[in-house]
Amino acid sequence: MYFKQSLPLFLLILLVSHVNAQFGKNCELRQMKINLVNPGFEYEMAIGTNTTFDVKAGMQVALDPLVSKVYEELGFFPAIAGQYRYYYNFEKRQQNRRQIYGNSANYVAPAAAVFFPGARIIENREVKGAFGYAGLVTGLQRSYDSGFNFSVDVGAAYYAGQFKGRVYPVANISIGWIISEKRWCVGK
Repeated sequence: MYFKQSLPLFLLILLVSHVNAQFGKNCELRQMKINLVNPGFEYEMAIGTNTTFDVKAGMQVALDPLVSKVYEELGFFPAIAGQYRYYYNFEKRQQNRRQIYGNSANYVAPAAAVFFPGARIIENREVKGAFGYAGLVTGLQRSYDSGFNFSVDVGAAYYAGQFKGRVYPVANISIGWIISEKRWCVGK
């Protein structure tokens, strides 16, 4: 129920940000990436001078708040995740003659994800239904001329679903390649 109510708001934010996009000098206009660690696709689109919207779809390692040992029994579920990234050190990287290609910088981001684990048995009972989180992360992304790309972020989020909601840590790792790009970036 929570996710059905949130979907229209999420779509509205995406539409408004796309219509009002002001492409800046620092962020890549858009780039499509393949993630090998959590197999799937990732799309990052510039929203402003130092901001992007990043959305991922694929399989993802995650905490499963329904199991008794949340930190010891990780799950591997189909997921959709999004982040509104603010990159805060493009200028400093350029001043130090470091590459900013592929949004190579550090960021903070509100983050949300929805996991679709399907039916599973937990403590001798069948459990069905999606769950998700919303929170805040900080991280870094680095991209290279070869197209190799990685990002790492950590933070905390409120998990909600068919269980009592609670705050848990969040950690995301993406390692892969940029397969399609539209460049709008200075200071290569």
